[in-house]
Amino acid sequence: MQLIRILILAMLPVMASAQKIKYKEVFGLLSTKQYELAEPFLRKYIVENGSKAEASSYLFMGIIYQEKADKGDVLKNTETSIMYADSALYFLDLAYKNINDKEFRGSSKEYYAMYNKRDLRTGEYGAKLSDVQFDIDKRITSLKERKDVVVRTKRYFSQAEDLYKRSHELYMALHKAFAGERELYFRADEGILNKLTFLSVRFDSCAKAFENYKISAGNLGMKGYNQTWKPVEIKNFKQDGVTPADFYSNDLQVWDYKKFADEAILTINNEIKPLQENLVKYDIEINKLREKLKTDSVSVKNDLTKLIDNLLGEKLKKFDPTPMPMNVMAVKVADLEYKSTLIEHEKGGVIHDVFERLQQTELELKALRKLDSLTSRLMTINIDEESINYKHFISNTYNNVVILKTFIKAEKEYADREKRIKETELQNRKSALNWLLVGSDSVPASFEISSDRFTTLAAEKEKYVAGLDAKDSLALTGYFYTITPSRVPDVRVPFQVDKSWAKASELGTIKGIAASDEGEHIYFVLVFQSEAVTGKYKASLAKIYRSDGLSWSHNFSFDFEPEQLEYRQDTGELMIKSTNNTVTIDKSGKMK
Repeated sequence: MQLIRILILAMLPVMASAQKIKYKEVFGLLSTKQYELAEPFLRKYIVENGSKAEASSYLFMGIIYQEKADKGDVLKNTETSIMYADSALYFLDLAYKNINDKEFRGSSKEYYAMYNKRDLRTGEYGAKLSDVQFDIDKRITSLKERKDVVVRTKRYFSQAEDLYKRSHELYMALHKAFAGERELYFRADEGILNKLTFLSVRFDSCAKAFENYKISAGNLGMKGYNQTWKPVEIKNFKQDGVTPADFYSNDLQVWDYKKFADEAILTINNEIKPLQENLVKYDIEINKLREKLKTDSVSVKNDLTKLIDNLLGEKLKKFDPTPMPMNVMAVKVADLEYKSTLIEHEKGGVIHDVFERLQQTELELKALRKLDSLTSRLMTINIDEESINYKHFISNTYNNVVILKTFIKAEKEYADREKRIKETELQNRKSALNWLLVGSDSVPASFEISSDRFTTLAAEKEKYVAGLDAKDSLALTGYFYTITPSRVPDVRVPFQVDKSWAKASELGTIKGIAASDEGEHIYFVLVFQSEAVTGKYKASLAKIYRSDGLSWSHNFSFDFEPEQLEYRQDTGELMIKSTNNTVTIDKSGKMK
């Protein structure tokens, strides 16, 4: 028997082309379920014989198409799968109509051998017409149900795939429209919020369609497909969410557009919009302080401290590392701080203290440098670009970007101008530390400062200075001035020196030393020649009281060059000393 089947298989191609197909020859393949080989011959047989074909041939053709329908790829080849199902239904219907009792009894029993079973009542072994009809009816019912499930499964799958593509397209439109998440948030209007809502709804519908597809596919028992829905979070707006998804892959990864859209909507409505409103309110508060300072000429530093405590900067920096409105308001705050500092200093009552005024100028310049730095930073920002992000702020505070630009430019020019003035003032105040103002004259307050007219001979830092005034080059005058914080001496004493030797031409050989009592009520100034003339060192000594001014001034000649003055509080005597010599001058100015 096996040999006959092999011979039939070998002869079938020749038979098919040379002569009519005989059903028994084809049945050899059908009986062993070699349906793929049998199909073309069986189809040719049915075509050639028409209504005279064996009824079981319809049954087998129906079974062949049913198996093709079951094995077909219902996602990629849906129409073909449905076509196979329709063909199977057609032939099974023919089989059901043609396999009747008469045909069944007249046919070869082996055509229905696959239905053979033992009758439990009679014990006979064979096929029954009722079993054949029941199987055909069951196959028809199964095919119809499967066809419906296939159509439904493909519909859900296509819906899910299409909705995801549309979600991806909408996301990509947003992706291309905005440079980053910051721009998306700050430029979002009702149109953008609507698009985000559509994105959320579409993706949600996509997820539901995919869920329906999985349920339907489970009923179908599909082979080769076992997709799992794996939403992937979009963490970076410009990097994530751009790649498409392969819905035919079992490792199906989809971007979670719904979560992205819902979170974006929540952020815009609950954080960005309140921030935009608060920026305007904050700017209004600053403007109130500007008006208060201008109108009342009072410092607003305390008010600024309270205002700064409620700064929005940290909240904004969550979305924008360098928010333009905060930079603008930082300039306005710095301007108020500088002008408040000026007002405080003007009302501080320390205008006669050069050290305090120097410190004040340094503080003013520090405030100015801060203002200058902030305006310089603001000048580097692309205001036109940022105005799109902060349209609400600009329209409610400056009306338009042109006015904002004008404000920034004006503040920069003001900071530059004021800084130049204060830097010059600072240099002048540092210089003022080294000079005393005596009437219209400026007198050096230390040895480090030179003057064409005044020569410093003795000085103690921040206490007094003594020297010679060369206003009259032929007759030098001695002077003694106390050094005060205002640099206007409270003790001003000129005194005569010996005209015979104290001349401008001799300044290079003239020296001086000074001393005072412990309470600084009495001062002594000794002006002398540093080179002996005929063995003598000529000198002029002045005694000065803080309360009464010059007490006396006398000329002397010493056998030594003076090096030190020592005042004795108990006797009122002054000791003029060198290394090996001492001369005593009593309180009336006489040498003892």
